[in-house]
Amino acid sequence: MSKKPLAIVILAAGKGTRMKSPLPKVMHTLAGKPMISILIDEVARLKPAKIIVVTAPDMKELRELVKPHESVIQKEQNGTGDALKAALPALKGFAGNVLVLMGDEPFTSLDLLKSMAAYNGASAMAIVPPDPTGLGRMITDGDILVDIVEEKDCSPEQREIFVCNAGNYCFPAEKLTRWLTKLSNRNAQGEYYLTDLPKIAAADGVETKVFAVSIDYTWGVNDRAQLAEHEHIFQSRLREKFLKDGVSMQDPATVYFHHDTKIGANVHIEPNVWFGKGVVIGDNAHIKAFSHIEGATVGKNTTVGPMARLRPGAKIGNDVRIGNFVEIKNSTIGDRSKVSHLGYVGDCIMGDETNFGCGAITVNYDGFEKYQTVIGKGAMVGSNVNLIAPVQIDDGAFIAAGSTITENVPADALSVGRSRNEIREGWAAKFRKIKAQKKREAAKAAGKKVS
Repeated sequence: MSKKPLAIVILAAGKGTRMKSPLPKVMHTLAGKPMISILIDEVARLKPAKIIVVTAPDMKELRELVKPHESVIQKEQNGTGDALKAALPALKGFAGNVLVLMGDEPFTSLDLLKSMAAYNGASAMAIVPPDPTGLGRMITDGDILVDIVEEKDCSPEQREIFVCNAGNYCFPAEKLTRWLTKLSNRNAQGEYYLTDLPKIAAADGVETKVFAVSIDYTWGVNDRAQLAEHEHIFQSRLREKFLKDGVSMQDPATVYFHHDTKIGANVHIEPNVWFGKGVVIGDNAHIKAFSHIEGATVGKNTTVGPMARLRPGAKIGNDVRIGNFVEIKNSTIGDRSKVSHLGYVGDCIMGDETNFGCGAITVNYDGFEKYQTVIGKGAMVGSNVNLIAPVQIDDGAFIAAGSTITENVPADALSVGRSRNEIREGWAAKFRKIKAQKKREAAKAAGKKVS
């Protein structure tokens, strides 16, 4: 087994036309994380001397994404062999093994890559999928690669082979440049292919060992359907991780996580909950069904939902109750406070032990700018209250139901912001009579029969 240094080259210049997107294929996300980032983070655990990403000329955004790792440009898309050639300047002077990976294969087996990287010679990864359709078959003699045959060129017997080409290889750096110069583009596509390197290596006296792994999903991501399948796989892995960590889920298949979701101990999550970027859930929290949470922090022993929405900047304290049809955005909710139902809290600092009544809202936007509402400790905001920001409600104040508050309220005061109730006897009957007369006049003017 080799103890040589390791360099990793990730081929990511493919535009992914079948994705029907201007975004480079490897930048499409799984659980909110670009595929290329998933792969880089995984292979970084091999502690390589360097990671090099091969990109196309117009992929500036991708080159920014993979920093601080080095990126190189494949000037023209002339096949996988040509892509690896583009990385040679970045490998100049490197003595060790070079692991070559496909950027659209984010779930490559790390254990298998370790074995390939440690092998003293050329190696190739093989997969054994449940359905080999569309994949090149590996012709082997024991564990030595003899040939790779594309499916369209396979004989009926070769089509029955389930050992398929995964597209990942490992080569000794000192021989790689010479082998690449021997690649030919004399094929129907006029391109240079990595699949020819094992034959070139064999002619140079170096056999290519096959490292195989069984998989139960489609290999690689080439279109939206395969992206969705990989999303399903990634979500399943995240759910399994959280279940093992002690998170309770009644129906795990209906709960969707972001790759960076953080959940504390003994949290209970009901069905149909979605977590976006930057969510932290504290110990013993209860997230009820159909809640949508992104960019929010939820404290210990807090209940959210059902059907609640926590938007970015929501910071919910401990022992808080956020109820059904409540939306909270860019606001801090103090410990033991309650926003139980049908409310909107935006750009607000709410103290501890405050009750925010049904139908109450903070009116934080005037059509041009956002303004802040401050609510003190132990305040009581009645039902159907409009707090017109900027406004401050001090500790212990009461806001009467149905009020519209435009001025600050001092501590322990009662603020009533209702209009005076006025009753006009007979007004409705007169109004209906006037409307009926106008309707008859309009019909007569149009030449219609008036009853």
